[in-house]
Amino acid sequence: MAESNSQLLRVHTLKSVCSSCSVLELCLPIGLTCGEVERLDTLIAQRVKVKKGTVLYRTGDPLRSLYAVRLGFFKTSILSVDGREQVTGFQMQGEMLGLDAISNDHYACNAIALEDSEVCPLPFSLLEKLAHDLPSLQHNLNKLLSQEIVRDHDMLLLLGNMNADERLAAFILNLSQRLNMRGYSSKNFVLRMGRKAIGSYLGLRLETICRSIAHLRQEDLVDMRGRNVTILDLPGLKQKVTGCHRHTEQ
Repeated sequence: MAESNSQLLRVHTLKSVCSSCSVLELCLPIGLTCGEVERLDTLIAQRVKVKKGTVLYRTGDPLRSLYAVRLGFFKTSILSVDGREQVTGFQMQGEMLGLDAISNDHYACNAIALEDSEVCPLPFSLLEKLAHDLPSLQHNLNKLLSQEIVRDHDMLLLLGNMNADERLAAFILNLSQRLNMRGYSSKNFVLRMGRKAIGSYLGLRLETICRSIAHLRQEDLVDMRGRNVTILDLPGLKQKVTGCHRHTEQ
């Protein structure tokens, strides 16, 4: 667990204050009153810094905390039966890690920092008690769990009905929208993950990802140079993704 791994994680000595956090509107405290945010604040003893490449928690570790990503970027992954890594998601600031552990009190995947990051640990037993006292907090937890289910449904649609180019377009569009919600450019951004990790997440081989990048470039939709992404035609990219639904109706 992250709390006991002092060699990998450096603990921030400053107290975390939710009310002054830059991602307050995207995180667990959204919609809470000032008093409720202060009570939630008491659960976070300290922020935890996670170096790039460090594992925050591993599959099978007992659930102790949920983690709100304050800064940085993570990927979650599991190992397939043949030992290969299967990426299950990418999480950025304002999003939660560890929700998959609630069902059986153990984390169902590995969480790895893709860049130097910082998280706010929320001890789950204390969070449950506080949520019992604060219906608004319980409502937010329920919404987060529902969002996880919706993301799973979206992933099934992505893998089941989209071709390779559409999958990549949907992935880029999703990142664009999430970054834009955080005040960043929706058309120019840097990928924190490599193409192999993207391929794993989308169920595509590395060479297929490279071909799809070339196809999107040829269509003047997206220009990708290394990890730098420039969306050239945002409406066209959206149309490419929404057009996939027509395939299922034919």
